[in-house]
Amino acid sequence: MELFKLNSKFKPCGDQPQAIDKLVEGIKDGLRTQVLLGVTGSGKTFTMANVIERVQKPALIIAHNKTLAAQLCNEFREFFPDNRVEFFVSYYDYYQPEAYVPRTDTYIEKELEVNDEIDRLRNSATSSLCERNDVIVVASVSCIYGLGAPEEYFSMSVSIREGDELGRETLIEKLIAIQYTRSDIDFVRSTFRVRGDTVEIFPANFSEVSVKVEFFGDTVDRITECSLVTGKTIRTLSHTVIFPATHYVIGESRRENAFLEIGKDLIERERYFKDNDKLIEAQRIKERVGYDLEMMREIGYCSGIENYSRYFDGRKSGEPPYTLLDFFRGDFITFIDESHMTIPQIRGMYNGDRARKDNLVGYGFRLPAAYDNRPLKFDEFNSRIRQLICVSATPAEYELKEANGEVAEQLIRPTGLLDPEVIVKKTEGQIDDLMSEIEEIVKKKGRVLVTTLTKKMAEALTTYLTECTRTLIRSTVSR
Repeated sequence: MELFKLNSKFKPCGDQPQAIDKLVEGIKDGLRTQVLLGVTGSGKTFTMANVIERVQKPALIIAHNKTLAAQLCNEFREFFPDNRVEFFVSYYDYYQPEAYVPRTDTYIEKELEVNDEIDRLRNSATSSLCERNDVIVVASVSCIYGLGAPEEYFSMSVSIREGDELGRETLIEKLIAIQYTRSDIDFVRSTFRVRGDTVEIFPANFSEVSVKVEFFGDTVDRITECSLVTGKTIRTLSHTVIFPATHYVIGESRRENAFLEIGKDLIERERYFKDNDKLIEAQRIKERVGYDLEMMREIGYCSGIENYSRYFDGRKSGEPPYTLLDFFRGDFITFIDESHMTIPQIRGMYNGDRARKDNLVGYGFRLPAAYDNRPLKFDEFNSRIRQLICVSATPAEYELKEANGEVAEQLIRPTGLLDPEVIVKKTEGQIDDLMSEIEEIVKKKGRVLVTTLTKKMAEALTTYLTECTRTLIRSTVSR
C-alpha cells in the first residue's frame, strides 16, 4: 500500500521526467550519494516530491536557513496534504550563548527567547516520527544539534486506551514525570487540568486541540479531542499517546545515576584544578556545579542543563549526541537543498562550538562534559544518513566527487522560459556604447537598469547621465 500520495495538477515535464527516473533508479540500486543539478526555476522541489512518492520512504530535507526551510515546508504540505510534513528548526528567536573572555575577565551569561510555536512544531515532528511512517521533515542545520535520547522519549510517552485500568491519580503522576504541569487557570501547551473525574491535557505537539480523559472509578471511560476555543468535542478516540513536554525527559532511576556521575566528575575536576594551583577555578567549579545539582534535584531543571546531557543520555565522554536523525526509525532518504551552502555549514558547526567551550571548561565554568553537548561532526553526520541527494544549481566539488558521476540534470524549465541572452563587450568605449543602448531602449519606451561594481562608480555614472539628459533637453528646447 502506498504511503505517500502526491497531489498536484501538474505533471513532470521538461528535464524533470528523466531526472526523476535517474534518481529513483539510483535509490533502488542502493547508491549512497546522488546530485540533482537544476537551474533556478527548473522545478527541483517538484522533482524531489516525485522521488519521495516513487520510492515511498520517509524523508529528511535540510536547508541552510529558516526562511528557505519554511518555504520548502509549505510547498511540500501542498504536494502531500494527506501525509505528515513537519518543520524542525531552531526554536530561538534570540540566542546569546554562554561564553567567557579571559583577556577582560568577562563572563557572558546565556540569554535566549524561545518561540513557542516553533517549539510545538519540533515536538510535532518527533511525535510524528514515532507514530507513523509517511513523514517528511523539513529542517535547518539545527537538526544536527543534540536532542534527548529517542528511546527514553518514546518509552516515557503516556499511552491511554479506552477501558484501561488507569486511575486518575496515576495518570497525573505520569504526566508530571514527563514534565507536564498542572494549571487550572492558564491552560497552555504542556499543561493539564483536573475537574472531578476528568483530566484535560494540552499536549506539547498540539496547538488548538486538547485531549480529555474521563474516568469511571479507576477505569478510562472515554477519551475525546476538544476544541480549546469552544470546548466542543471534535471526535472520540479509542486510544491516544501523550508525548513528553521536552525532548530531554528521563526516568527516575537514570536521573539518580546521572546525579552520582556528575558528583564524581565534580570531585575529579576540583582536584585537577587544585593540583595545578588553580584555586579560583576550583572554587568556581565547586560552587557552580553544586548549585546546578541542587536545582536539578529540587525542581528538575537548572540554567544550562543541556551541558549535563551526556549523563542523562547515558553516553560516554566523546560519544556523539542524539539528534533528530536518530528519531527516524528504519530506512529514510535525505535531501540537502542548496548543498553548496548547506554542507559547509554542517561541516563547520562542531569547531565553532568547541572553540567557545574551551574557555568555559578551562576556567572552571563548566565540567568537561559540556563538550559533549554539541552538534555532530561531519563524519558522524555522514554515518547517520543512509541515502543522500544533494540539490543545487551549482554543486560544489565535494558533492560531485561523492556522487561519482551520478548527476541528474535539469536544464530545461517546465515553463519553457529560457535565460536571457548575455552579451559580453570590451571595456573600451563602454560609456558611449551604454548611451547608444539606452537610446535604443528609450525609443521603444522601455526602462533601463544599470549595475556597477561600487557605490562610487554608481554615483559618478548617475552624475554623468543626469548631465547628458540636461544637455539633451536644452538642445531640444533651443531647436
